[in-house]
Amino acid sequence: MNHIEVGVTGMTCGHCVTAVAAEVSALPEVDSVEVDLRPDAVSLLRIVATGEVPRDALAAAVAEAGYELADPAATG
Repeated sequence: MNHIEVGVTGMTCGHCVTAVAAEVSALPEVDSVEVDLRPDAVSLLRIVATGEVPRDALAAAVAEAGYELADPAATG
């Protein structure tokens, strides 16, 4: 199992969480998604996956929901 954490910008509410979680969960490698919503900062997306999930695939899924992956340095 792979545990992945990435930041997402622009999320402000429960609808944002639902939209992002649904799109990322649809990726074939993804088993579960948890979102730590931080309306005034970069929200944290925690993913458990059966294999590698390419960053570009995550970025595309998050973009489909209407948001963007944060710069990896912004989540530290």
